[in-house]
Amino acid sequence: MYFLSGWPKRLLCPLGSPAEAPFHVQSDPQRTFFAVLAPVRLSIWYSRPSVLIVTYKEPEKSSSQFGSYKQAEWRPDSTMIAVSTAYGYILFFHITSTRGDKYLYEPVYPKGSPQMKGTPHFKDEQCAPALNLEMRKILDLQAPIMSLQSMLEDLLVATSDGLLHLIHWEGMTNGRKAINLCTVPFSVDLQSSRAGSFLGFADVHIRDMEYCATLDGFAVVFNDGKIGFITPVSSRFTAEQLHGVWPQDVVDGTCVAVNNKYRLMAFGCASYRSDGTKKDPLKISSMSWGAEGYHLWVVSGFGAHNTGIESDSKSIVKQPGILLFQFIKSVLTVNPCMSNQEQVLLQGEDRLYLNCGEASQTQSARSSSARSEHKAGGAKSPFADSGLETQGLSILLGHRHWHVVQISNTYLESNWPIRFSAIDKLGQNIAVVGKFGFAHYSLLTKKWKLFGNITQEQNMIVTGGLAWWNDFIVLACYNISDRQEELRVYLRTSNLDNAFAHITKAQAETLLLSVFRDVVIVFRADCSICLYSIERKSDGPNTTAGIQVLQEVSMSRYIPHPFLVVSVTLTSVSTENGITLKMPQQARDAESIMLNLAGQLIMMQRDRSGPQIREKDSNPNQRKLLPFCPPVVLAQSVENVWTTCRANKQKRHLLEALWLSCGGAGMKVWLPLFPRDHRKPHSFLSQRIMLPFHINIYPLAVLFEDALVLGAVNDTLLYDSLYTRNSAREPLEVLFPYCVVERTSQIYLHHILRQLLVRNLGEQALLLAQSCATLPYFPHVLELMLHEVLEEEATSREPIPDPLLPTVAKFITEFPLFLQTVVHCARKTEYALWNYLFAAVGNPKDLFEECLMAQDLDTAASYLIILQNMEVPAVSRQHATLLFNTALEQGKWDLCRHMIRFLKAIGSGESETPPSTPTAQEPSSSGGFEFFRNRSISLSQSAENVPASKFSLQKTLSMPSGPSGKRWSKDSDCAENMYIDMMLWRHARRLLEEVRLKDLGCFAAQLGFELISWLCKERTRAARVDNFVLALKRLHKDFLWPLPIIPASSLSSPFKNGKYRTVGEQLLKSQSADPFLNLEIDAGVSRVQRSQSWLGNIGPTHHEIDTASSHGPQMQDAFLSPLSSKGDECSIGSATDLTESSSMVDGDWTMVDENFSTLSLTQSELEHISMELASKGPHKSQVQLRYLLHIFMEAGCLDWCIVIGLILRESSVINQIVVLIQSSEVDGEMLQNIKAGLHAVDRWASADCPGYKPFLNIIKPQVQKLSELTEEQVQPEAFQPVTVGKTPEHAGPRAEESRGCSGHGSVPQGEVGGGSLVSRKEEDTTRAEEEESFQDGTYDCSVS
Repeated sequence: MYFLSGWPKRLLCPLGSPAEAPFHVQSDPQRTFFAVLAPVRLSIWYSRPSVLIVTYKEPEKSSSQFGSYKQAEWRPDSTMIAVSTAYGYILFFHITSTRGDKYLYEPVYPKGSPQMKGTPHFKDEQCAPALNLEMRKILDLQAPIMSLQSMLEDLLVATSDGLLHLIHWEGMTNGRKAINLCTVPFSVDLQSSRAGSFLGFADVHIRDMEYCATLDGFAVVFNDGKIGFITPVSSRFTAEQLHGVWPQDVVDGTCVAVNNKYRLMAFGCASYRSDGTKKDPLKISSMSWGAEGYHLWVVSGFGAHNTGIESDSKSIVKQPGILLFQFIKSVLTVNPCMSNQEQVLLQGEDRLYLNCGEASQTQSARSSSARSEHKAGGAKSPFADSGLETQGLSILLGHRHWHVVQISNTYLESNWPIRFSAIDKLGQNIAVVGKFGFAHYSLLTKKWKLFGNITQEQNMIVTGGLAWWNDFIVLACYNISDRQEELRVYLRTSNLDNAFAHITKAQAETLLLSVFRDVVIVFRADCSICLYSIERKSDGPNTTAGIQVLQEVSMSRYIPHPFLVVSVTLTSVSTENGITLKMPQQARDAESIMLNLAGQLIMMQRDRSGPQIREKDSNPNQRKLLPFCPPVVLAQSVENVWTTCRANKQKRHLLEALWLSCGGAGMKVWLPLFPRDHRKPHSFLSQRIMLPFHINIYPLAVLFEDALVLGAVNDTLLYDSLYTRNSAREPLEVLFPYCVVERTSQIYLHHILRQLLVRNLGEQALLLAQSCATLPYFPHVLELMLHEVLEEEATSREPIPDPLLPTVAKFITEFPLFLQTVVHCARKTEYALWNYLFAAVGNPKDLFEECLMAQDLDTAASYLIILQNMEVPAVSRQHATLLFNTALEQGKWDLCRHMIRFLKAIGSGESETPPSTPTAQEPSSSGGFEFFRNRSISLSQSAENVPASKFSLQKTLSMPSGPSGKRWSKDSDCAENMYIDMMLWRHARRLLEEVRLKDLGCFAAQLGFELISWLCKERTRAARVDNFVLALKRLHKDFLWPLPIIPASSLSSPFKNGKYRTVGEQLLKSQSADPFLNLEIDAGVSRVQRSQSWLGNIGPTHHEIDTASSHGPQMQDAFLSPLSSKGDECSIGSATDLTESSSMVDGDWTMVDENFSTLSLTQSELEHISMELASKGPHKSQVQLRYLLHIFMEAGCLDWCIVIGLILRESSVINQIVVLIQSSEVDGEMLQNIKAGLHAVDRWASADCPGYKPFLNIIKPQVQKLSELTEEQVQPEAFQPVTVGKTPEHAGPRAEESRGCSGHGSVPQGEVGGGSLVSRKEEDTTRAEEEESFQDGTYDCSVS
């Protein structure tokens, strides 16, 4: 495979008259010289450097006699050129060297440079020779010459009078008569009888022809558009001995080209049109390949005859020119033994392109030899693993760019062009072969290794390619001085010298060479195959490899011409798979020779029909190799073959298969079929099957375990500049795009699975698919297969007798990805095909319910889109409600938000444009109360003006932007909103009933739920604490808050009677006269405190405050005045802008006096401090608890405030609540509940949790006060019924809500606390992120 690279180069042609503009280019057989024809001029160009050497210009007098030049043909030894002219003449030019040792161009090196001066052949390689052109002979054929073709020592010429002339190169006919085409019989094929039809009419002649050496004949195009092939029946070339064949249906042939290796003839037809978009297309009049296919010489322009019509300025630019297109080619084109590798290696004129992956990859486990060698230097392979015996999903995919290796200039200067290259199995070393010798490169050390002795390098010509075997380079070469064919093995790590090489003489020239395990297989010019064994030998300090002949196989009876053999490989593939072979040894040695003969893949297996030699009876070193069976043709049109000798029990299908690239016919795989569970195979079933499949890239390598094909593709970029606007100044080369070669890959597994299902081999398909189920793109494979079959069958115009879709659907149900596969396929397919799809895979409603049962909510959301389009809105609403409730329960907040939008869209008639539902939940910081970051609460009235009977602040809420915000602000009266609200209320109630406060906080924050107003309504119902002890235990568990314990030394602790208290507590207690100010102080502490927060948890202060008087209003002024006098430094005003962020207090902070450092702490005090630190929960939990405290306080749920105060162990909170109760009318039942709850906690603490006792002792006065208040309030209400607070205001929503529940069904309540797992997990994953975000300016309070 060849790929264009870069822009073409334009050669500087000498400008002259239009009659001297070039129109034809023809290379010599060695592709060193190029003959360029103009109407009256013949030029010879050199290939490297691309320079003009000599020009012959026809004098005007003779030009008028001969006519203009038409075509040129080289003699096989490049010493002569024959040129045909318009008036039927052939001119024979001799090419001679100028006398003396003169060169036209030679490189100039600086003085004293050792560069190449001592190299043999230096002048030949580096300099452009000076040549002379001399016309020696003129032959007149007396009819216009249509075509001429070199054929060995003769020149075949076709003239317009229907004759074929055979002319000797010296310009003589040797008495041979011209052949009249009318006398040559033609038939439809060569096998039919000789008496074919004749051309019959007189004016038939050959327009174009090309000699095909491997078919021994001529491909011809006649002037009437018919095409054919003429071949001599015997060795004599006479009219009686010629026979032609032609295809009957081609009548518009124009030109012909021949591929000798594959014995192919390509005919150009007039009916073929390229869909070029240029208005003035570029005309290409002639093309010729350069050496090794690195360059294509193109003569292009706007024709030699129409240039004169245009203005002078344009004719200069539009004059035809010679362009050199540069190509990069796959190594497989020249060294097909590389096909056993999993690398893509491309070779350019002076560089190599590798598909090695990222440099950060580590070395593979199998590269122990390479690793031990480099251990001393400590070098790690940047490209290891990439050939790999044990790769995962490889670095071979890597990125799209190539790893480019520049070939050593020293080697290139005397050995251009590069003919072969090969990379080792580990992808760490590359060897290249030029005109003479070879060189190799290490990707680890990034160094080239060349022959130290240049004479040795120039004395060997590598003939049959080269291959790597472990650390050795194996190659077949011709030794020039000894005139001997040899097989050589060089060790990579030793110096490149023949002294370190193992050399074996060979009988004939080697054309192809390949390595399989420890066997070298060689194909020779005498059509024989020879197998050698290769083994490592240690000769004292030197390590070499020994080679011995194992077996020779003659193939001359099967191969007509040795040049036709494209590749020869030894493989472990056979028609029997390992199960049926008698001995495991045989399975390992089941060698077959795969020979690609002009596109026909021929297999020769070992003949096991004779007596078997038992392994133990014979010496393994001298074991007799079995003969090979006669060849069998496996496939046609084969270009490349891939196999591997690795074994993997999990992926036997892929590793024991044979992969074929068949050009335009796509790819084929010869797949082994295995019985399930090692049962005995059916005798009537074949053990292998050939499956064809199409891919969109040209395959260059196969990754067996990864089920991938690697390739390369040309990408083009058109040059668009100011030049293109003025065509007169437009350079010729910018008409062509700039080309780059990119790596590409393609999955093929779905093609194979489909082919197996078509052939009713579902069990084999299942085995193969299960072996690949761990591949990251396996879901995509199933999706592709379903999509392709659906597209084909659903859009078919004729009815399909045996549709495949039901089989594919049944096959996909075997995998857990079934539900995702179906819905992804549906959403990528047009709506019209959905009915056909779901008829095969099942009702989408059932599939939706399966998703819910499997807890796969994201997939269920995708099915909801399907249902919305296929069902009535009521069905969509019903299923959306189910999904919404489940998503709420699992804390999938993104999905919840989408579902709210979805339900609103259904209600408001927007169902034509359903909301996009993500296929995977987006990561969100759902651990914190995100919604409230946008929420601002401003205290619009000072504390004095607020009526004492109100519990909630007068506040203004600014709703968050985005979908959740719009939900509350738009269409709030809509029934749909009420429906959604009822579901949200129901979920909130359930969370409260199950004491899942953490989940409740996340729920409210993520969905913008108005928690405070809802809690106000539910104060005496769902928001009532029924069991204080259970609630306390659950909060400890949910917020990861440790239960308090009593330290051993607590008896002597100064804290035991509440003697010391942190100043934060004092601050809160001292403000008890003003409950609203208290809230602010609790919720927002100034910036100064933050800077001292690290002291807050460890320091008792020297303030000693008596517990009994700690809540009196008389302390307010004394405590606040010094703080206020410090001004803005630590300002806490009466009207604070209380934002969400400022409402989360960072721990139990302490105001510290300046003389704090003078405190002396005793051992017992330090112990107590450390115990107190240990009894606190995570910082994030503390922030969340304080925020919930603030919410419940605003909503007037005082019983919950008590519980949170207990868990935080802050007497200030309890004190604050008592003050609130004193200054306002509190529901009697709530007071009773709080009193009973505190007594229950006291009993529980005495029995099970003595750690709570010290704190309960501290708050005893408050509890006592609470009891007194309770007795005062309860007496008048003692005989009233218990249904407290059932005012019309409260009853309304409750009734509505119960209707909502019955109308739309509710999700049954799970176990208490069970649903908090999901949200807790989310919190854990996002804890670090949350803490960071909460610390960024979150605690600032501004004073109004």
